[in-house]
Amino acid sequence: MKGIGTDEDAILMLLAARSNAQRQEIKAAYKKAFGKDLVKDLRSELGGKLEDLIVALMYPSILYDAHELHKAIKGVGTEDEVLIEILASRTCDEIKDIAKAYKKEYGSKLEKDIMGDTSGHYQRLLVILAQVKNCVCSLIVFQELFAAGEEKFGTDEDKFINILGNRSAEHLRRVFDAYKKIAGCDIEESIKDECTGNLEALLLAVVKCAKSVPAYFAESVRESMRRAGTDDETLIRIMVSRSERDMLDIRAIYKKKYGESLYSTIQVSYANTYFVTNTNKS
Repeated sequence: MKGIGTDEDAILMLLAARSNAQRQEIKAAYKKAFGKDLVKDLRSELGGKLEDLIVALMYPSILYDAHELHKAIKGVGTEDEVLIEILASRTCDEIKDIAKAYKKEYGSKLEKDIMGDTSGHYQRLLVILAQVKNCVCSLIVFQELFAAGEEKFGTDEDKFINILGNRSAEHLRRVFDAYKKIAGCDIEESIKDECTGNLEALLLAVVKCAKSVPAYFAESVRESMRRAGTDDETLIRIMVSRSERDMLDIRAIYKKKYGESLYSTIQVSYANTYFVTNTNKS
């Protein structure tokens, strides 16, 4: 960054090739050596989507999730896709850490901010997920789900929310298998038939993540690049947040499901290669 112009390739290779923990060490060492904030300097030197990507990489992972949730809630309008993605896919321990980081960074409770920006059954399920009350329950509840949807005229949304919001992923997978035997269809089909809008999207995300978080993100990445113009924000968020969690699994599922590597898909979608560095070629 010193002198005229910026060596963007060097910045990209240095930071994208390091782990999040190493990037935090680099940030601290930079401050000690030069008395400057590395992230501020990066913002001043970079621009556009490259700036967005590099700055995102510099957040500690939990704080990045908290930042994305705050931006989704407090920005112009509510970015429901971000709320759904993060709250449906993170583990209980991760949600606890995110809530703590959110409170420390922004001075308010995540649950309270969600309630102030959403409504209805959609709000209720988001709050349940944010409260981390997913219990490991041995009670077989597929009959309740069936009664809440396929078996009756109209939908008992409360029943869907209570069951999908308050059960562990392992238990939900058993429930889904039993539900299919009783109802003769997948739970996703019932949700699509019985619910609409953000509630439908959130319920489907919870189901997909209970079945396989990497598969959920493989599909999300695919969708982000199939829209009219690539959804850069979604792609950046997924690539950054999953890079050290389950990116290898996402890549494997993506290739098996879509018949091409994630690397090649991103390469085709962009004239430059600022995403490709974090995926490798396999």
